[in-house]
Amino acid sequence: MEYDNQLQRIKDGSGFIAALDQSGGSTPKALENYGVSGNEYDNDEAMFDLVHEMRARIMTCDCFDNERVLGAILFEDTMERDVNGKPAANYLWEDKQIVPFLKVDKGLAEQMSGVQVMKPMPNLDLLLDKAKNYPVFGTKMRSVIYEPNVDGIELVVQQQFDVAKQIISKGLMPIVEPEVNIDSAQKHECEVLLKADILRNLERLGDDQQVMLKLTLPEEAGFYQELVDHPKVLKVVALSGGYSRTDACAKLKQNPGMIASFSRAFTEGLSKQQSDEEFADTINTSIEEIYQASKV
Repeated sequence: MEYDNQLQRIKDGSGFIAALDQSGGSTPKALENYGVSGNEYDNDEAMFDLVHEMRARIMTCDCFDNERVLGAILFEDTMERDVNGKPAANYLWEDKQIVPFLKVDKGLAEQMSGVQVMKPMPNLDLLLDKAKNYPVFGTKMRSVIYEPNVDGIELVVQQQFDVAKQIISKGLMPIVEPEVNIDSAQKHECEVLLKADILRNLERLGDDQQVMLKLTLPEEAGFYQELVDHPKVLKVVALSGGYSRTDACAKLKQNPGMIASFSRAFTEGLSKQQSDEEFADTINTSIEEIYQASKV
């Protein structure tokens, strides 16, 4: 029943998905952007304590509401920590009716054939079982494409869909994220190959299987409309990928049917040093701008 309610919320609800899942190597940069320098912590435990404080401050802000925020993607460490006295995923769903997702990949392998596939995930089943102890609806996993290399892109998409099927078998909704690097000199050529491979893999899914897609905002407006309309795609969400919030929202408005799932662009302008009122004003401005772009 819980899963069905969450499914309906993602399918029919208005809003966007906040990506609060920086982990490992991306956490120091996220903290630096938040005004926390590397000399304020001396180990990973202290680093994750600080980033959890930031995430909890966002989640508990009154303006982080279900009228504009559909879901939130969490890192495993966040899922296992409390927010307002209960597990983060429970707080999001039970107190805010915001659908929780879990980042499940373990980072990227070395670049080859113009792409970075995901590192092996030997303990994925255990992590998915752990997620089932919380009201987690789905998962997210990221690969990166740099060049229009046919074999490389095929490898990325095949791996993503193989893992997606494993996730579906556990009763969770996978977000497939084959990111195209925004600095690629042949970005549109990468997108052409990527869309064709995604369509091929969607056709191989069972009639009762669906995925979500998280894609870089395309060079050509409306380029992913075929994926937005596909019956085996629950939702197509867009990553900001290094674009500023203003640029990402402008591009998103050119792609009706896609909604935002921004990370850096979402937390842009937030600072540990801000008063609660300043923090709330900043995050509210961000939420409203991204929400309006996602409504188009």
